[in-house]
Amino acid sequence: MEFLKNAVAKHFEAILILAITAALVATNFFIDQKIVFLNLYYLPVLISGYFLGRKQAIFTSLFIIGFVVFMVIYNGEAFVERHTQFNLIFSIFIWGGFLVLAACTVGTLYEQKQRQLNDIKKAYIGIIEILAKYLESSDRYTKGHSVRVADFATEISIALQLPRAEVENIRVASLLHDIGKVEISSDLINKAAALTQEEKKIIDQHAEKGAQILSSLGSVLQGAIQIVLSHHRHFIEKTDKNGMPIPMGARILAVADSFDAMVSDRPYRKGMNSWEAVRELERCSGSQFDPDVVAAFKLVIAEKL
Repeated sequence: MEFLKNAVAKHFEAILILAITAALVATNFFIDQKIVFLNLYYLPVLISGYFLGRKQAIFTSLFIIGFVVFMVIYNGEAFVERHTQFNLIFSIFIWGGFLVLAACTVGTLYEQKQRQLNDIKKAYIGIIEILAKYLESSDRYTKGHSVRVADFATEISIALQLPRAEVENIRVASLLHDIGKVEISSDLINKAAALTQEEKKIIDQHAEKGAQILSSLGSVLQGAIQIVLSHHRHFIEKTDKNGMPIPMGARILAVADSFDAMVSDRPYRKGMNSWEAVRELERCSGSQFDPDVVAAFKLVIAEKL
């Protein structure tokens, strides 16, 4: 079910275009004078250009032109309304030319918009990376932790074939997952001895504090808030403190965060080697960690090592 949901989310625009085109093709068979119906075919072409770009829009327009030409050959009488054969061919030619032109125009505008958005996103991610590095710069034990976790989480997300927008949310959430620690005493965070149960409870509050900090920024980081809030929840719990389902991003972040924590040195212990940490993830798979995420992470880490 999760796979189907992700597949639909990933290809929603293409499914929408196919559905509209199929509906128009089906409706076409019930209309006698088909020449008056042709302009409705601009709809899937414009949607294709707006959501998928120039290349897909041109493919869509060529497919529709091919279908219309087939229908003219198969049942030309239905297209004729005081048209000679020459006029019919000329009308189809002009209509097809404008259809391709519309596809190129809308698709080009879409690609220009996407390039601008990508530039903004790169700058936005870069600023967040700088912020994450700055927050960790005073602690040699966690230096680079957020960036490493973000890299792992991104690769796991790609291995699970999540939609691009969700992958970006997970990367941002991973970079900022420890931002709540700014409100916790640095002496406690850098404590050389193992933490007491009470101290662990205080440290564990950093997820909630981090979500509150991100919430204060309005809707800019809305997609990352729930991931940050839930990344310490166990997979077996299924829901967060508010009864909301634990998002896939939080399950991915939990695995990436735990792995990097296990292999990193701490003031009170030396880090594990990578394969020991992987075995620990496997041992807790199905209880603390999502088995699908652990399986995807094993593929990622095997490639890295």
